[in-house]
Order: sequence, then C-alpha cells, then structure tokens
Amino acid sequence: MSDHHLTDISFSSFDLPPEVAKGIQDAGFDFCTPIQAEALPLALSGKDITGQAQTGTGKTAAFLVAAFSHLMTHPAPETRQPTQPRAIMLAPTRELAIQIHKDAEVLGKYTGLKLGLVYGGTGYDSQRKTLEQGIDVLIGTPGRIIDYFKQGIFNLKAIQVMVLDEADRMFDLGFIKDIRYLLWAMPGPTERLNLLFSATLGQRVLELAFEHMNEATPVNVMPDTKTADKVSQVVYYTANDEKIPLLIGLLRGIDAKRSMVFVNTKHMAEKVSAWLEGNGFKAAVLSGDVPQTKRQRLLQEFSDGKLPVLVATDVAARGLHIPDVSHVFNFDLPQDAEDYVHRIGRTARAGASGDAVSFACEEYSFSLPDIETYLGHSVPSKPVTKDLLPEELAPPAYRPREERPDRSSRGRRGGKAGGRPEPRQSRDREPRGSEREARGGQRERSSQRRYEEQPDTPLVPGRSRKPEIPAVG
Repeated sequence: MSDHHLTDISFSSFDLPPEVAKGIQDAGFDFCTPIQAEALPLALSGKDITGQAQTGTGKTAAFLVAAFSHLMTHPAPETRQPTQPRAIMLAPTRELAIQIHKDAEVLGKYTGLKLGLVYGGTGYDSQRKTLEQGIDVLIGTPGRIIDYFKQGIFNLKAIQVMVLDEADRMFDLGFIKDIRYLLWAMPGPTERLNLLFSATLGQRVLELAFEHMNEATPVNVMPDTKTADKVSQVVYYTANDEKIPLLIGLLRGIDAKRSMVFVNTKHMAEKVSAWLEGNGFKAAVLSGDVPQTKRQRLLQEFSDGKLPVLVATDVAARGLHIPDVSHVFNFDLPQDAEDYVHRIGRTARAGASGDAVSFACEEYSFSLPDIETYLGHSVPSKPVTKDLLPEELAPPAYRPREERPDRSSRGRRGGKAGGRPEPRQSRDREPRGSEREARGGQRERSSQRRYEEQPDTPLVPGRSRKPEIPAVG
C-alpha cells in the first residue's frame, strides 16, 4: 500500500488476536485505509456491516481481518464436524475468489485455519476432496459451492461468519437466488457475523442486507466520489475505423509495460489482439470462455510484466488486484455506467496513479452521457489528431474465428467434415431445387400422355385410372 492514501490509524491500535496481528505484519500493513479504519472497529465488536468504498481501497483485507479475528475469539462448538465450515466468503467471479484466497493465505497464515477454494471451470475432483477432508473457511463462487452442497459433501450449519463480496455484481450475474438459497441453509443472522462489501451498493443489495443480516451498520467511505482521485480520465471521439489505429498510436506513445484494453465482446477482443500482435505488441485475450487454467496463467504473466497488454471483456473488470497497471483503455465504452468505474479501477490502485483512456465511437458513444451522469462530472475530451494515427499499420497477426471461412461444407473427400462430396455443377446449370421440380413436371406430363394413349393403363400399380362406377338403384 502507498502511504499517501492511508489514515493515521494503525492496525496495532486494534485489539487483534496475536495470530492475526502477525499475519498483518507479514503482509506489510501498518496503517489502515479509510474503509478499514471505519469498518474494523465495528466488525471486531461483533456488528454486521454493509461497506461501500472505491475499488482498490482494501475492502478484502478489511473483511479478512474481521473474519479471522472473530473465528479466533469465538471457538467452534464441540459438536462441529470437519465438513462443516465455520466461515463462508462468496464472490461473483473465479478471479475474485482466487484473489481473496491468495490474500487469506497471507493474513491467516498463523491462525491454523484451513482454507478451501471452490470455483467452476477446473479442479472438480480436487476441490471435492478438499471439502471432504474438512475446512474452516470456504471461499468460492456460488455455482460450484451449491453443486457440492446439494451432494451433501458439506453443510452450513456451523457457519459463524458470512462474507458477501461485490454483492451488486451477484445481482447482475443472476446469482442472487443462489445466494438466498445458501443464506437460508446457515444459522440465523443473529448467530453469525455478516459482512457485505462492494464498490457500489444499490437498493436491491440493501434489501438483501435487511432480510439476511442483523441490523447491519452502513459504512460508506467517500460515497459521492465514484472513481479514484488519481485516475486521469480522457475520452476521444472516434469513427469506428479510427479505433484500432488510434489505440496502436497511443500505445506507441507510452511505455506499455502493463496496460489493459477493455472491449464489449469476445469477437472484438480477438480482433484487437490480432492487430496488436501484428504491430509489435505482445497481447493476449481474457474472456469468459478462456479455460480457467489459461486465465490464471495469463493473469500471472500480466502481473509479472511478461505480458504488456491484456485485452479483456468485463470478466476482468472486478476483483483483480494487479499492481502497477499504468493505463486502462476503454476501446468499447461499457453500456453500464458502473462497469466503467470498475474497469478504470484496475489502475491507480493502492494509492498509485494511472490513466484511463476511452473511445466514444459511432456504436457506443451513446453510453457516455449515462457514465458522466453517474460520475457526477464530465470526462475531459481530446481531439483525434493526425499525429496520433499511424500512417501505415501491419496486418493483423491472425484472423478471428468468426472471420475465417467455414470449412465444414466444402465436402472434400476424406476431410473432417465427413459426408459424400457433392458433384461439381456448371455455372449455367439450374439450381438443384429447380432441376428436381422440372424433372417432376416431365414425369407428370409423360404419365398423362400414357394415360391418354392407353386409358386403361393404371398409373399406380394395383389401382385403375377408370374405376367402375356402381349403378345407383
């Protein structure tokens, strides 16, 4: 953490268990951020909290310290089984769950508490085995947790601490029914410590807190300021065909050691990445359908500085603490104002400074007024000048899948598509459908001629064309 965004309240001023205090010392934390300074005294006294603060201001450390302290000072019941976790921490995305677990390993190193990480996309059997062996703190995403819960691998009857991180995102992703399902399986709100944190708290989240928390105390740190003060924001009004040249021109003008480029679709992510690769920038795509193991590897390479540019959809907009991200580019403006806040929150973290550059193009410029209304101020603009646009660009390194020719219908012999190859057809021949209709008409006319010439000849075997008509008596 940088010193200039901290308060003068030190962690040593709190009455923390020695095991937790030692973990904080190993993490290098001396003084609290504003959200930590306001939330920890309440949580350590046993009060439920709904906390709101800017992204990157230490919410994760706040609820981890509070949760570990509560578990150390409130022993588990003697009847508790190993497959009954004492604390559960729910996150909307895999990346956020992994980040929470990583921080928990540092802050809870000396507590003796067993941590379990559960999320979808990988490690199904290994995660199940971890739960069967018994854990104290369960960290994960709702879908995979419910999967194991319904199988009876663990139960939630001994939960002493419930943490819900990025609760508003739970609503956006449709997880809220899953969250309520898990909350009803836990002891009542008065029998556990409930902590809810998010960068934004809407009415839906507050209603959830009212239903499932014990008179939670709201903690809002700078609620009127939506973005970090040290983020320098600018917007360029661009034509659609100027966006890629402008992005490459801007990247050439900066030291792009660690930059994130946000887009709205996977297809556009692949297209942008291909152009960057073709013009000398090492880049990779992070989207929802990238396998989890690859996602973790890319994030690690990006964090280590081996991958200078990460092109991502909103899957990377929340919960990722990657230090020293210097620039965030909104290649596509998000259609939700809150997503803009979370995107640019990937830079200027922990008191550092950063730049957020947005492109207001023909397709997504309509989102800018809503974003500025949400921010409470206008975003400064700059003109797109000729010196920003490279005169020549190298072609993209590869073509996105959606732009590649479809090979499935080529009908080559022995090819993977399978099936018999269709015979070649001359350009001046009729289409097959018309040819079949013409042939059908010829057959009908031929049959009609045979009937007229030989009226007693049946057109259909066993049926006469001139049936006998019985006399009517």
